[in-house]
Amino acid sequence: MRIRGIIAAAVATAALAGLGITGATTAQAATPQVSGHQCTAGGGFISGTPQNGFFCVGGKYAGQPID
Repeated sequence: MRIRGIIAAAVATAALAGLGITGATTAQAATPQVSGHQCTAGGGFISGTPQNGFFCVGGKYAGQPID
């Protein structure tokens, strides 16, 4: 019984460590940006404000920031 508890703790620790590594990699990934021309050519339109940034709405590049 004691060995089963040790193995369960080791598996849980390994799983949590794996999640930490995956989360760090995802957080460092750059958000893709498109130009205003790419947004409109892809069927979308530009929306947003200078304070909050501009984003493509609809079309092929929906949700991506405009550079």
